[in-house]
Amino acid sequence: MDLKSGYPFWAIRNGLAAPRPPIDRDLDVDVAVVGGGITGALIADELAAHGHEVVVLEKGDVGWGSTSASTALLQYEIDTHLVDLAKKYGEANAAKAYLACVAAIETLADIAGRVPDVAFRRSTSLYYASRKRHVRGLREEFDARLRHGIDVEWLDTAAVEAAYGFQSHAAILSHQAAQVDPYRMAQQLLSGLARRGTAVHDHEEIVDLQATSRRATLRTASGFRVRAGHVVLACGYENERWLKQRVAQNRSSYAFVTDPLPPDLLRPLAHSLVWETARPYLYLRTTPDHRLLVGGEDDTVDIPARRDARVMSKARKLGRKVEALFPHLPMRPAFAWAGTFAETRDGLPWFGAHAQWGPRVLFAMAYGGNGITYSAIGAGLLRATIERRAHPLKRLFSFERDA
Repeated sequence: MDLKSGYPFWAIRNGLAAPRPPIDRDLDVDVAVVGGGITGALIADELAAHGHEVVVLEKGDVGWGSTSASTALLQYEIDTHLVDLAKKYGEANAAKAYLACVAAIETLADIAGRVPDVAFRRSTSLYYASRKRHVRGLREEFDARLRHGIDVEWLDTAAVEAAYGFQSHAAILSHQAAQVDPYRMAQQLLSGLARRGTAVHDHEEIVDLQATSRRATLRTASGFRVRAGHVVLACGYENERWLKQRVAQNRSSYAFVTDPLPPDLLRPLAHSLVWETARPYLYLRTTPDHRLLVGGEDDTVDIPARRDARVMSKARKLGRKVEALFPHLPMRPAFAWAGTFAETRDGLPWFGAHAQWGPRVLFAMAYGGNGITYSAIGAGLLRATIERRAHPLKRLFSFERDA
């Protein structure tokens, strides 16, 4: 699947990773992780750190799929509001999901603390009302988050303008957010695993998967077999090729990054993510070298050639939206790109076994706007599943939650 268009900033900034060695024999391991993006890297790191023998298999270049196109806003906020999630699954479950995402920011901070040079920075997150009619719902959402102990502030129009320099009807300011270079983090995690003895192979396409109640067996295009106690399918949106059930809707999101800007111009944004209540939403962050990264303008296009053709027009439209908020910022895209992502109906991910495959094949589908945060949660959830331990989110994030 062609997952991106244009020139993703992270891949240009870091360059292609050094190639990994090919498989040269059949393998027998505890867990085979299929997918060498940020999701697969976080899961493999979690499993290997707790004594599981792991192999990582990537069809292309490590991190070169959706990870390289991610804008990597690390947020606890789920695309579905807490109050709306509560209506569907009950307030206790909704709060459990949100608080797990809050904790995942700390998990990612801990990982970044031991993995060098991944441009991890803590930040705040401003979620502003882009329409006056959104204020009432935003206030309800603020009250729900506050009720469950999430560190938030309510900003009125004057407070938003004083702190950020643009006009909005109201906003929620969250103090638990962060930013990272996702491509670099995936590379560094997998390189660290390889140094410690975990097998990491790229350009190894899986052409067949068989599973029994006791084992799973993968066959690669190069003709080798990998036998594992469990297989974790962490190949992003390509996971759906292994399922008969349609579990998500693919969409395209667009982004661009400016040339480096004078730090004084970026001062309100230097340590804060910004996004809006409108759907699809505009979102902003900065990079360590003082660029502004802008994303949004999501659409339902899932045809690579059509997505390719829209990149620059979408970048210009995003630039005009930013100029309306911050007229002093020059909006000249240095690099622009688009990436495919998937949305579930409720904004929650899928982690775990599916009835189609049985208990030995586990899916890691960190779908939604905060996929990296979900991946950090999913790593622990899948380890608990493999180790036959309980996990508080096992059912809510499973394929059984609508059952």
